[in-house]
Amino acid sequence: MFYEWVYPLHELPGFGVLNVFRYITFRAAYAAITALLVCFVLGPPMIDWLRRVKLGQKIRAEGPQAHLAKAGTPTMGGILIVTAIVVPTLLWGNLHSRPVWIAILATVWLGAIGFLDDWLRVVKGLPNGLLGRYKLVGQVSLGLLIGGLLMAFPEPGLSSTVTHVPFLKFRFVDFGWVFIPFVVLVITGSSNAVNLTDGLDGLASGLVAIAALTFAGMCYLSGHIRFSEYLNLTHLAYGGELSVFCAAVLGAALGFLWYNCHPADVFMGDTGSLALGGALGTVAVLIKREFWLVLVGGVFVAEALSVMIQVASFKLTGKRIFRMSPLHHHFELGGWAESRVVLRFYIAGALLALLSLSTFKLQ
Repeated sequence: MFYEWVYPLHELPGFGVLNVFRYITFRAAYAAITALLVCFVLGPPMIDWLRRVKLGQKIRAEGPQAHLAKAGTPTMGGILIVTAIVVPTLLWGNLHSRPVWIAILATVWLGAIGFLDDWLRVVKGLPNGLLGRYKLVGQVSLGLLIGGLLMAFPEPGLSSTVTHVPFLKFRFVDFGWVFIPFVVLVITGSSNAVNLTDGLDGLASGLVAIAALTFAGMCYLSGHIRFSEYLNLTHLAYGGELSVFCAAVLGAALGFLWYNCHPADVFMGDTGSLALGGALGTVAVLIKREFWLVLVGGVFVAEALSVMIQVASFKLTGKRIFRMSPLHHHFELGGWAESRVVLRFYIAGALLALLSLSTFKLQ
């Protein structure tokens, strides 16, 4: 919005300073700051309202006993996260960029699915909330829509069905018509992985902040003609503008972490976790870095795999591999304090982020 309305004024006498609005780095920085301010301004009244209407988290009896004390903590804080992503992106982004609108669509779509799940669980008292198959239908539908849009309206650069291969210079995989199912897998997998990780105070929001910062860097490098040439990257002219969106995700995650750190004042619920996971997965699809999602979000992948392994092992052998899944509960029951689990997972996330960025120089 500012790019559309304020930047053109730089041509007027005495308004040359407004030329700064053309720079993606400037707009990305202020998108992150705006997201933080949205959280700081709207956070306290929203948390107070959630307490007044008694929209509190219900804790599973089969979970770690230490978590029972968290019962009643306000949830559905993901409303704040989605707001803090969408508003700054609309203010500071280039609204002529189709990929930016696709990223916003994915965030709002999955946030709405998560909101319905939280509402059914907390307000209507349904223990399982939105049934898994209906949630999956919503996620798959989004993936089909995004995959179809990218194939029907390809952006300049690589073919819409092509993606990069990590560590290999100018090596690509062309999925052809399998691209759409692949997009479904990426978006569904990323949203569910972040959802499974959201089990400890500050864990998911902090890891998403690290991943969002990493993807912001990837988007900027891919969209900058000189940096992409220097690093032997395929130049994606539209990629840079997604940095603004990623910066908004970063600011929203950090702003929410202010209230979500241990002991949490509010939980994001599925409203936030599905939206954040979908946002990361969609950006990875848009900049052709789907395989990097496994590196950048390695902790999310480990959390999801731990659940899959646990379920498969118990069904096949009647035995559990982990003390409890997802993985963070395994370490909790092993004697690690909640804050220690979170901090060590942050460290792992930061190391994986650095590893993923290092592959750009290896290409």
